[in-house]
Amino acid sequence: MDIAEVARRSGIAASTLRYYEEKGLIASVGRQGLRRVFPAGVLDQLALVALAQTAGFSLDEIRSMFSPEGRPDIDRRRLEAKADEIDRTVRRLQAVSRSLRHAAVCPAPSHMECPTFRRLLQAASAAPRPAARRKPVPARRT
Repeated sequence: MDIAEVARRSGIAASTLRYYEEKGLIASVGRQGLRRVFPAGVLDQLALVALAQTAGFSLDEIRSMFSPEGRPDIDRRRLEAKADEIDRTVRRLQAVSRSLRHAAVCPAPSHMECPTFRRLLQAASAAPRPAARRKPVPARRT
């Protein structure tokens, strides 16, 4: 199936498909005119890429989930570790959500006078922060 058909069926832009190919996540099997041609299994590969991205895996980590032939070859321990990480994040976010809901209806005259809100602030300042995702800054032309 050509790249336009893969893009249409997957909902992924052709430019992203070309990038995924460059990163080794998918592989074309040839060309039809100027268009790349992919095997039918590419849609399953793209579904696995989407699932892994949703779980928080990097593209390099996702690439390692495929055998050289493009078949899934996933380390189950890595999946277990990621699931544990997600569970910790969910618990932390649920605690933040409960605190924010309390603060929204707290009868204290100001948030800073609310012991629950103060604990939330203290916990937030002590918690490790996720690494900020930065977009590369384009080089300036001189």
